[in-house]
Amino acid sequence: MSFVEDFQTSLDALPNILQKKYALLKDLDKSLQDLQKQNEQRCEQEIEEFKREVRSGNIKPDASLAKFSEEALDEQKHSIRIADEKVALAEQAYELVDTHIRQLDQIFKKLGEEIQREKESAIASGSPAASLDSGGKSGKGGEGGRGGRKKTRLAATAAVSASTEPATAPSNLTMMDLEVPVDPNEPTYCSCKQVSHGAMVACDNPSCSIEWFHFGCVGLKEQPKGKWFCPDCATLKKRRKGR
Repeated sequence: MSFVEDFQTSLDALPNILQKKYALLKDLDKSLQDLQKQNEQRCEQEIEEFKREVRSGNIKPDASLAKFSEEALDEQKHSIRIADEKVALAEQAYELVDTHIRQLDQIFKKLGEEIQREKESAIASGSPAASLDSGGKSGKGGEGGRGGRKKTRLAATAAVSASTEPATAPSNLTMMDLEVPVDPNEPTYCSCKQVSHGAMVACDNPSCSIEWFHFGCVGLKEQPKGKWFCPDCATLKKRRKGR
């Protein structure tokens, strides 16, 4: 079973696990509310009883004598334990979801690295690329999808060599459009205006209008050391220094 299949299996079980934890959380919350109500009533009764004893002269009005019973104190301690259990359950639920998000990020990173390796291997061997070009730039004809879909490009060198286009002119290579469904509400990043995928790097210019970039779109293969500026911000920075 592959890493992706393992993740899918784990993801399928996540809703049931979360539902059980939320149901237990709801039960604990009800128990806590009932216990707090019971404790409030007990404490009010004990306070009234203490006041009556003071008024009747049986005890002195000394604040040091105004103590709750062991039963009331035990109820308060029990309430704290239930509250701690609620916090622990909430943290477990959060950690479960966060773990799946981190795993999904790792899957995207691995897929991005595999696609990049295939592209580099295809370029080195001169064979057609067999993977989606995730770094396709916006503003080119045919890339804007319709109905909430965006298009990426796939090099079709083999198809071109068999077509009527001159096989000796690399500039005449055509591209084959593949439609990939994209959530229209998902935010886009980078100069390519695509959604977040694979390894990404943030521009260290706080005023950068784009901020996040795909490695492939800015020519990176690994995380840069120190501060990194996108091409536009780097050019702007050089101009300011030259003044």
